[in-house]
Formats: sequence, C-alpha cells, structure tokens
Amino acid sequence: MNKKELVVKLLKKNTDGLTIIEIAKELKISRNTVPVILAELKGANLIRIRPVGKAKLHYWKRKKL
Repeated sequence: MNKKELVVKLLKKNTDGLTIIEIAKELKISRNTVPVILAELKGANLIRIRPVGKAKLHYWKRKKL
C-alpha cells in the first residue's frame, strides 16, 4: 500500500477530521509529504478542509447516494 492509499484509509476511518501533524504521526511519514498527498486529494475533489484556528482539519468526502 502506498502513502496516498494509507492517507485515504486513515481519513475514511477518522470521520472527525485530522490535521497534517496527526496524519504524519499516525502513519509515521514525513510531515512534508502529507500536504503534497492532501493537495492531490483536494485537487481530485476527494477531501474537504475546514480551518479551525491556525490548524486545518481534513475530512474524506462521503459519496452521496
């Protein structure tokens, strides 16, 4: 499983949203790698981002039925 797939799986599991640092810690990958993956997912319209103070929470977009 590549890093992108791991991030997707983690976001799907954590419906409360995660910060970049939380994602990096959980998956034990570089904090600099995570925003690159998230930008790709955002570009594909697969995640949504909600600013909370200085932090940003990242959520998996659920498919509408």
